[in-house]
Amino acid sequence: MDLSVERPWLRSYAPGVPATVTPSDESLVDLLRDAARRFAPRVALDFFGASTTYADLADQVGRAAEALRRLGVGRGDRVALVLPNCPQHVVAFYAVLRLGAVVVEHNPLYTPQELTHQLADHGARVAVVWDKVAPLVQGAVGATAVETVVAVDLTRALPLRKRWALRLPLARARATRAAMTGPAPGALSWERLVAAASPLAATHPAPGPDDTALLQYTGGTTGTPKGAILSHRNLRTNAAQGRAWVPGLRDGEETVYAVLPLFHAYGLTLCLTFSVGIGATLVLFPRFDLDQTLEAVRRRPPTFLPAVPPIYEKLATAARERGVDLSSARYAISGAMALPPATVELWESVSGGLLVEGYGLTETSPVALANPVSPARRPGTVGVPFPSTDIRIVDPENPSRDRSPGEAGELLIRGPQVFAGYWNRPAETAATLLPDGWLRTGDVVVADADGFVRVVDRIKELIITGGFNVYPSEVEDALRRAPGVRDAAVVGLPGAHGEEVVAAVVAEEGADPDEADVRAACRQHLAGYKVPRRVVVVADLPRSPIGKVLRREVRDRLLADG
Repeated sequence: MDLSVERPWLRSYAPGVPATVTPSDESLVDLLRDAARRFAPRVALDFFGASTTYADLADQVGRAAEALRRLGVGRGDRVALVLPNCPQHVVAFYAVLRLGAVVVEHNPLYTPQELTHQLADHGARVAVVWDKVAPLVQGAVGATAVETVVAVDLTRALPLRKRWALRLPLARARATRAAMTGPAPGALSWERLVAAASPLAATHPAPGPDDTALLQYTGGTTGTPKGAILSHRNLRTNAAQGRAWVPGLRDGEETVYAVLPLFHAYGLTLCLTFSVGIGATLVLFPRFDLDQTLEAVRRRPPTFLPAVPPIYEKLATAARERGVDLSSARYAISGAMALPPATVELWESVSGGLLVEGYGLTETSPVALANPVSPARRPGTVGVPFPSTDIRIVDPENPSRDRSPGEAGELLIRGPQVFAGYWNRPAETAATLLPDGWLRTGDVVVADADGFVRVVDRIKELIITGGFNVYPSEVEDALRRAPGVRDAAVVGLPGAHGEEVVAAVVAEEGADPDEADVRAACRQHLAGYKVPRRVVVVADLPRSPIGKVLRREVRDRLLADG
């Protein structure tokens, strides 16, 4: 680390958290190997009650790697994964890495256009996909490099009794089965390939720490998605930073809930790498379902829960109403969107555990900052830099000029978790990674004298009206205080004097917000130029897979509606 950078935040670290971590010289393959050796009989994966031990997981990964090798997958090849959370996803992830190949994660709910763009961009020849979306991927074969589609049947990972129940001649059973699996004519069967394969030879070359492990697409909320290149060292070091951040964790004793999608950077690191690194049991959910999650709490209580604010609110409220005990959840970390202090208070009153907010980007593997897991945490901020991580707050127009504490500016990050660049995009890489290793985040933040950071907004979503800067998040906070408003998204639309501030709001149940009343409420908290010129009531707001509001889509909808 550059000792010329001041680090006032170190004073706020929880007891036992080191200032630095040593970047790993081993790969993610070694991470799983070590976990399988240390925790062989321990349950690694739980899927609706079906369990897989670490020994079994390592064996399945070896067989899956051999199956993929026979399909021609080799070192440096990209392999597309288009899967929800399931045991096969975990096996496929580590099997691809074992061959020295590169995982490319995709959202199985993508449209054909979104998926085809990404498949064409990275050039994978083999795709391992949920059988429900196999026809969609097969439809992209002619426009991409994909030659082989391997279909995964989620129901094959269920406990035997649940698989039998899905075959009952009942409408509910048929509906559940149709939601989990579907025909995939022309695709190879993942289960048959893996069952027929012997374990990959131990002598097969393994990847090194600086080899590319993952292409993770990002930028979907601000522009055309592009693949962030993340190495084994990036991802493994970020898992180690996360482990160091919570010294109270007990290796081989924790239970982590995968309610976040594994195909997203947040869920991938916290569940696929961090979880394996501490020998935790990972409880997998194909998607967040309140009833299924509470059922799992009774069966296998969580001790560490990474999630987003809406999940904490729903779980805590339902647990209190239904008498479900959440006291096992000692630690919880929230990301991807602002964590309201009221949500922290609710969760901690119900669980008795700590809930802290963090910050990250796909480009930082993804976690870069977090609140201390201690009384030093400060709700309303995203915390302080992780071990071995430096930050600067700079003038967005001149990144060489630093801002003073309390002044808003662009956040720069430097550390061993920072990515190598964007796949086949040298110009965008150069614009994002400065020559001295600093990453431009595109986020406007304010840091106090102790180094705690508060996110103001994204530079690309800044609204300029009448020559004044308006940050959407600030206006959205004011809108949520208005009577009858449950949620809001603020965007800039073309107007007579540059951009106009326009709000899309979701009404509280039974309410019918009046535009004039909403604007009047905003005037109590905002300067006149920040008050929305128009307020449009909508049924809902478009969101990403982890619940972040997609302002770009809000803007497009408002433009289309005139």
